[in-house]
Amino acid sequence: MMELFISAFITLFVVIDPPGCAPIFYGLTTGASTQQRRRMAIRAVIVATLILLAFAAVGEDFLRLLGISLEAFRIAGGIMLFFIAMDMVFEKRTQRREDRAQKIKETPEIEDVSIFPMAMPMIAGPGSIATVMLLMARAQGMEQSFVVLGALAANLVILAVAMLTIGPLMRLFGNQVEAVITRLLGVILAALAVQFVLDGLEGSIL
Repeated sequence: MMELFISAFITLFVVIDPPGCAPIFYGLTTGASTQQRRRMAIRAVIVATLILLAFAAVGEDFLRLLGISLEAFRIAGGIMLFFIAMDMVFEKRTQRREDRAQKIKETPEIEDVSIFPMAMPMIAGPGSIATVMLLMARAQGMEQSFVVLGALAANLVILAVAMLTIGPLMRLFGNQVEAVITRLLGVILAALAVQFVLDGLEGSIL
């Protein structure tokens, strides 16, 4: 169970990417008071949690309704996660997030960024939704499913803490440390993505 938790935790940590989301949130909420930033951070995490839990609960049934096998979804999800990992290694993902954040900042009528773009698509985006569904599909029984959900909850708590404390953290670490962490996590995610594909191929052959 501990191996499953660690694997699920690392996978979700890389995809949800608290070190990448928190600085974007800080940039989007420049000029907001501490109380306003706190409310938006909490609201964003709550909404993202509800979205991810919904896909975790009914994702497998939804695939079955569409006639998609779990093996096919594992392979497709692994390929998608691999491309996300490559974007992280070469910093393309960070640049896209910054571009999206800049567009939001340039739209003065949008003040509350908790729902869009923070909750979705930055936190509960295609990558994290697919990852939650993949991990839940791999879980065998209720016990393992709760382990995966525990890993998801731990990541969302870390994200919430990072978003609430991002101001001092940005002054302490700066952008260079964030870039190093993002590249390292990208390499780990690439290996995990390949494992997803291998699991899907093994299941389809056997």
